[in-house]
Amino acid sequence: MRTGLLLLVGSVLTFAQTPTEPPKFNGPGSCASPACHGGVGEISPTVAAQQNLYYVQQNEYSIWVVKDKHARAFSVLSNDVAKRIYSLMTLTKGPEQEPRCLGCHALKVTDAEKARTFGDLTDGVSCESCHGPASNWLGGHTEKKWTHEESVKQGMKDLRDPANRAENCLRCHLGDKDNSVDHELIAAGHPDLVFELTAFTAAMPKHWKEAGEKPNATPDPWFEVRELATSEAVQLREQLKRVSRNAGGNFWPEYADLDCFACHHSLTTAENSWQQKRGYPPLPNGLPATGSLPPYGTGRHPGNPPWNLSRYVILRQVVGEEDPGSARELESDIDRLYGMISSLNPDKGQVTALANSTAEVAARLIPKLNTATYDQARTLRLMRAIVNSADYITRLGERPAEQSAMALKVLYTAYAGQGKPAGDARIQQAIDGLLKSNYVANPSAYDAFKFSDMMRAVGGMLP
Repeated sequence: MRTGLLLLVGSVLTFAQTPTEPPKFNGPGSCASPACHGGVGEISPTVAAQQNLYYVQQNEYSIWVVKDKHARAFSVLSNDVAKRIYSLMTLTKGPEQEPRCLGCHALKVTDAEKARTFGDLTDGVSCESCHGPASNWLGGHTEKKWTHEESVKQGMKDLRDPANRAENCLRCHLGDKDNSVDHELIAAGHPDLVFELTAFTAAMPKHWKEAGEKPNATPDPWFEVRELATSEAVQLREQLKRVSRNAGGNFWPEYADLDCFACHHSLTTAENSWQQKRGYPPLPNGLPATGSLPPYGTGRHPGNPPWNLSRYVILRQVVGEEDPGSARELESDIDRLYGMISSLNPDKGQVTALANSTAEVAARLIPKLNTATYDQARTLRLMRAIVNSADYITRLGERPAEQSAMALKVLYTAYAGQGKPAGDARIQQAIDGLLKSNYVANPSAYDAFKFSDMMRAVGGMLP
């Protein structure tokens, strides 16, 4: 039985640490009381107003434990795929004990960081995995006068901010210095890491309200658009950091940074190959390629594996309007870095230096995108920019195409939420068709030209 079902509020407050002590992890049981976050249903707006509970639903724990896949992140380590990965990689411990697995499949902390109420690893990715160690703010945040800012001072992660939220999720959904999914792990059977914050958030399901959804708050119908734009910049920054780490490591190139399906795709005859139809045209005199072919990927020699640019292609469209100067700088840096990473024998020092400096460009864009003003017209322009770049995006590979489909879904949902246009059902169906297409479900059979046609068809339906 989960430890959370055995604990009551009184025990939570008893075991809470004083703010002067190093923060400790209490375990999800400290959130499980029906009077806190373990209720069966959401608290009514009337009761919430009476008790000043504008920031909780009181069923957050219940949603997590019953519906959220994060709660079962540890249990998947005992399934057949995990056992096969363990066998193929000849790990020294079983997957349920392997530190490399536990970093993202459980709340793995040292004994010194555990409070007396801490349960065990079987709780999976639990409350404090995202919200931070609760000991110093757990008791205080139940008081009416206690503020969110005070909790943040005492160690809670400020996940109301899209940039912080994206960074927190990417710790596992992309990797950091302590957690990584490399080519060896993928080859053994671990899924490749794909992420889009807003789309993934919608699938969790949500157990919170955004600031604009709370009583007496000013509604923010464009929060998801700002979240998408901001998180794409965070994602590129973190990817560039990963490239820098990998280039400075013992093995290079790290194939997990590259486009998997440039190699792992269904074989066909030469006349039916979209890869060969796309070709590898040289850059004339160092100038950008002309025609409908994308500038990235041209000049690459046949057989050289391309860098995975899925974490750039949507940001490229966003930044073009928000900050044209930074957009040009970023495009130039990414172009040069693409050429280095996609070569067979790059200079690791040059890759590291350029990845770090480009990460700084992406980092400068994050606060701009996080405070930018979005509306229906700008959201439509962004969707049009994506579909107008269909050839560029799709010919870079399946992962960029998949990222564009997720982005279009998020953007159109926000756009239609403020007034459905004519043909709404057809547009929804066409965008869903991108996500459900065989090219996404079976990416080794991906065809750039056919996916590009599907994206352009979406564009033809937009208002």
